[in-house]
Amino acid sequence: MSELKAALREQARKNRVAQKNKDEVSRGICEKFTALDAYTAAKTVMWYVDAGSEVRTRHALPSALTHGKRVVVPWCIVETNTLELFWLEDMSELVEGAYKILEPKAELRTLASKIVQPSELDLVMVPGTAFDLHGGRMGQGKGYYDRLLATSRPDAPLVGMAFDCQIFDEIPVAPHDVFMDLVLTETRTITGKGRK
Repeated sequence: MSELKAALREQARKNRVAQKNKDEVSRGICEKFTALDAYTAAKTVMWYVDAGSEVRTRHALPSALTHGKRVVVPWCIVETNTLELFWLEDMSELVEGAYKILEPKAELRTLASKIVQPSELDLVMVPGTAFDLHGGRMGQGKGYYDRLLATSRPDAPLVGMAFDCQIFDEIPVAPHDVFMDLVLTETRTITGKGRK
């Protein structure tokens, strides 16, 4: 299984890097996300901040900050391979950090008012290297998101964000892998198994 996963991950990464018009296509996918009924209903929404060739969210985040919702972004504690959650109120609160990903400024991370627990999230946006037609997800292989998503509320929808080129019929999953409720691409809305 690990060989198959590695080969699929590599193929998906190549597909994603080769994706044309990433900014434009990403804007359309982010618009699909903000048009969801679950987004309208949510008070606290987790967005990821794009890295590398992921569906780009940084262009949509400034607008999301005006939607009257609490916008939350994850950031990585490299030493422990964990993600922490930060209440983002202004783009100026982000600086380039680990893996060249925008993350909260060090002096803001430990402020009690800025720390968010996974149980507070009403809707969760999830990046991935590959997804399948059942909502299966393959990440970077370090398990950051699997651990975070395992502690989010069962009634908070998990929405994967991907380009069409990252969708496979089926990807190998392990017992700890978390399925998405929805996966959004530029042309598709895939209903996944979720955490039922």
